[in-house]
Amino acid sequence: MAINCGIVGLPNVGKSTIFSALTSAPAEAANYPFCTINPNIGIVELPDARLDFLVKTLKPKNKVPTTVEFVDIAGLVKGASKGEGLGNQFLAHIREVGMIAQVVRCFKNDDIIHVNNKIDPVDDMLTINMELAFADLATLEKALERAQRASRVQAKDEQKKALSLIAVLEKIKPLLENGESVRKAGLTDEEKALVYECHFITLKPQLYVCNVDEDGMQNGNEYIDAVRAQAEQEGAKLVVLCGKFEAELADMDSEEEKAAFLAELGLEESALSVLAREAYDLLGLRTFFTAGEIECRAWTIRKGDRAPKAAGVIHSDFERGFIKAEVYSYDDLVSYGSEAEIKAKGRYRVEGKEYIVQDGDIIFFKFNV
Repeated sequence: MAINCGIVGLPNVGKSTIFSALTSAPAEAANYPFCTINPNIGIVELPDARLDFLVKTLKPKNKVPTTVEFVDIAGLVKGASKGEGLGNQFLAHIREVGMIAQVVRCFKNDDIIHVNNKIDPVDDMLTINMELAFADLATLEKALERAQRASRVQAKDEQKKALSLIAVLEKIKPLLENGESVRKAGLTDEEKALVYECHFITLKPQLYVCNVDEDGMQNGNEYIDAVRAQAEQEGAKLVVLCGKFEAELADMDSEEEKAAFLAELGLEESALSVLAREAYDLLGLRTFFTAGEIECRAWTIRKGDRAPKAAGVIHSDFERGFIKAEVYSYDDLVSYGSEAEIKAKGRYRVEGKEYIVQDGDIIFFKFNV
């Protein structure tokens, strides 16, 4: 699975404004549909209070955070699954991302055109979700046809695999025909492996981003309530932010100025920081740390990765010649204050090749090549 997040939505909902603020990368934003044609790509440093604590405690020369990639994808319209608007380009680009952040317009502004000439965020959500489902249905029907042929003419092992695939596709098909997502099928890992080559868009993790005005940011509104109810029904997460506010915040030169600006509104951090962390989590990514006087660094791994694979993120030699991992947790460092005290309390561990690295582990790898 790709490890990036695609920002999608109808035209003129604020995708490109949010992308620019999030990534500090220029993305064209204008008051007309299909402003974004080719996808913009930006790398976002992931805010992490744990890394900040390590830096404050150890005072290293360098601090290196982990990152997540965001892709700003062209706006989608009703009929995209049949090629309307930039539908074919949109669908090709969205198949390449690991998860979807769907931006929904939750504010009124007569000066900003809405592609449907009305503000109805739930209808917008359903429009996109239905188009994605119909695109997946077209993919499914082709895969089903191929699998049915294979079940009749291939060797026994291939026939058995084809029949297993047909069973999963038949399980999914009624959902897509009803405009619902493959996620709702509750596929097992084995079933997901069978349909992997279909690259179903609606199997990707998805969260909703309510783009509000400044009043909505502080007081909420009926649009946010409606989106939240729909998201809860789908079992999806929700982030509320004001694209205009986040853009102004991103333009500020110093971290002190940004912190003061947030404090004026009673906020501890930017909503975009929350969005970045939610995306990182939904992508199934986790963080471990290496820490010392020279450098404190956050490293990205997948949930469930074992120690040698985590070591390989640092350098391939570390994985090839892995001997052991000396590990303690961030929480223990907070509790006991130092590595020496962690050792004194018996919380410093030596782990082997089968150890599954946990989010927040602080690790020193030993290897020999």
